[in-house]
Amino acid sequence: MADWIRVAAASECPPGTLRATAAGDVRLVLANVDGDVYAIEDVCSHDDLPLSDGELEGNQLMCIHHGARFDVSDGRPLCLPALRPVRTFPVEQRDGDVWVQVV
Repeated sequence: MADWIRVAAASECPPGTLRATAAGDVRLVLANVDGDVYAIEDVCSHDDLPLSDGELEGNQLMCIHHGARFDVSDGRPLCLPALRPVRTFPVEQRDGDVWVQVV
């Protein structure tokens, strides 16, 4: 089983925001939806561009480059042009920090 990696202070990712970060060699974007933080890979499955440049609307992250949308809770694509899901990772908030398990 993979180790948990501290990726941010919880205060760095307030509700309704995105934050680019990394866990080892994996680029991540943290999305805070009403206090629940989700971690997805920071690469759009449509065109390998960063999702952290996008916009968060509820639990949907919109890639600003071509308009693809993903559900941050499970990484599934919600509209074209994306067809493949984006990897998601387990998240825990501990003592004011955000921890991610890259498996």
